[in-house]
Amino acid sequence: MEIIVAENHGVPLATVEINVRNGSFTQPPGYEGLAHMYEHMFFKANAQLPRPDAFIERASELGAVFNGTTQEERVNYYMTLPKDSIEGGIRLIAAALREPKFLKEELDRERQVVLGEYDRNEASPFFTLQEQMGKLLYPGQWSRKNIIGERSVLQTVSPDKMREIQKKYYVPNNSALLVTGDVDAQRVFQLAEQIFGDWKKGDDPFIMNPIPPIPSLSKSDAAIVELPVNAVTVSVEWQGPSVRKDPNSTYAADVFSDALNQPDSPFQKRLVDSGLFQSIGVNYYTLDQVGPISIGGQTTPERLKEAIAALDQEITKFATPGYITQQQLEAVKAERAVSTAYGEDRASGFAHTLGFWWSVSSIEYYMGYIDNMAARTLADVQGYAKQYIVGKHRIVGVLIDPGARKAIGLTAADLMPRTIR
Repeated sequence: MEIIVAENHGVPLATVEINVRNGSFTQPPGYEGLAHMYEHMFFKANAQLPRPDAFIERASELGAVFNGTTQEERVNYYMTLPKDSIEGGIRLIAAALREPKFLKEELDRERQVVLGEYDRNEASPFFTLQEQMGKLLYPGQWSRKNIIGERSVLQTVSPDKMREIQKKYYVPNNSALLVTGDVDAQRVFQLAEQIFGDWKKGDDPFIMNPIPPIPSLSKSDAAIVELPVNAVTVSVEWQGPSVRKDPNSTYAADVFSDALNQPDSPFQKRLVDSGLFQSIGVNYYTLDQVGPISIGGQTTPERLKEAIAALDQEITKFATPGYITQQQLEAVKAERAVSTAYGEDRASGFAHTLGFWWSVSSIEYYMGYIDNMAARTLADVQGYAKQYIVGKHRIVGVLIDPGARKAIGLTAADLMPRTIR
């Protein structure tokens, strides 16, 4: 198990966090949503606190607030508490991590909570669009990007499946303990040795259960979702770089996105200032298992076809010299360096940041981020756009009112890019 400590003595609080390399990317078909279900079961009965709700009572005694999150490539569990409660907090997290009981009555109760989350997600008009585009962007591997899961899987999950996930992924060599805030690093290392020292190493989860690669897109495709909405949402997605396989492109991706999102960029002037889009933004989501590149915007039904054509034309220019200037590049690099530094100020948030990068890449990637990002040149940014975006297969999605679609005669062919090689 890796132990990571970041001292910050600004306020007398500490955050204890466990990160596990689990998440939706470990889910084969039939397990959709179970990494998230496991997260919900983490704060339940364990061998040291065997009664339902005993974890919550103990956390209250420690003055702790706690929560967990599930993402594509990590699950994290954390609590923030007074610095005097740090030992109790580490012991409480350790008990939940190492010896969960998965009581059927607690699983049955928590299943309804997770299904409630699913219902709330499903009620959003964007849920169907995101799901349909995800299935097209990750052909045959949507289960490994589907965090919220499938209703049928969630309805039938058993304690045995929870134990299966625990045995595979909840082992010390697939976990990291992060402690940030008003703590003494040496004391934390001593406590970690006392509390986790006898936890036996498990099999490497990714040698025993290798993650299949995401297939490359063989064609562009479109998804049109009809729901009663006012504005038209347009989304375009590509398969982006892997942070472990092509880290240099991930730095260029961040700078590229920031440059296009600047209000005075040619991209914004031609698409937003012209009135074609009400708003539009570019993003790359850093992941190991193919992070998506996305462009998302809103327009009106009357201008949709014109807006799509104009966006397609802009995309063809992304790798053209001069589309992003040296002045723009330096400005966005400076802004990103400042925003990254600000993220280190709050100890609890810093724990989440460190845990994310430990999970999807490495702490070394994060520690070298500002320097490596700042080293990107215009040629690097153009190379990234050429390698991953311009002329590459993409998925285009539109969320539109049924009556509006009929009125403008929108077809999937209207969304297809004109220049794909």
